[in-house]
Amino acid sequence: MQQHYGFFMDTIEAPLGRREKRKQEIRQRIEDAAYQLFQQQGIEDTSIEEICVEADVARRTFYGHFTNKHALLGGLGITRLYSRSEPMLSELMANHTSTRARLQAMIDYIESSFAGMNDIDRQLVLVGPTAFAEDQERQREIGNSSMASFTQLINAGIELGDVKTEFTPLMLATTVVGTLNMLTISWCLDSSYPVFAKLEEARKLFDQLICKDNP
Repeated sequence: MQQHYGFFMDTIEAPLGRREKRKQEIRQRIEDAAYQLFQQQGIEDTSIEEICVEADVARRTFYGHFTNKHALLGGLGITRLYSRSEPMLSELMANHTSTRARLQAMIDYIESSFAGMNDIDRQLVLVGPTAFAEDQERQREIGNSSMASFTQLINAGIELGDVKTEFTPLMLATTVVGTLNMLTISWCLDSSYPVFAKLEEARKLFDQLICKDNP
């Protein structure tokens, strides 16, 4: 908000912020309750009524956040995977001083996350994108967020002088995001898919494609 709108605009905007925060808290409570029940008794055997009881919300409150159970599954899928990329990359940028170290730590982080996932988690990840199949705006928002985060990592490397310049930052980010998405979906569709071996291949690929050779 621009400052010249003055005190009056500030006073009417603050309650909106509190309401939005409260809304997000309730949504998180519903997602947490659903995730716990899905892990305990499975997705198919968990009803919206049970989720409402566990989350301590009314059914009308549930439907104020999710149009149906499929939408809830999609929200959980996005939370379990896609919404993690931006905070993960911010942490890598803060804790590591070279692009090579950041990419290595990224693969370590993904492998650690995948090691803690089970069949329910993989089902949720698969449902995530399908829940927004008819919401192109939401699809673009999710995709643009991931691309922007990885592009920022590449641009930071260019400033450091340790990233190759044969390809544009956007193309390099597209390669990283596309590869990781492909490996993730392949593993979610088939639990026997050698995702950790493939991530190690991706580790070498990203290093050779993006990083300059050590001096």
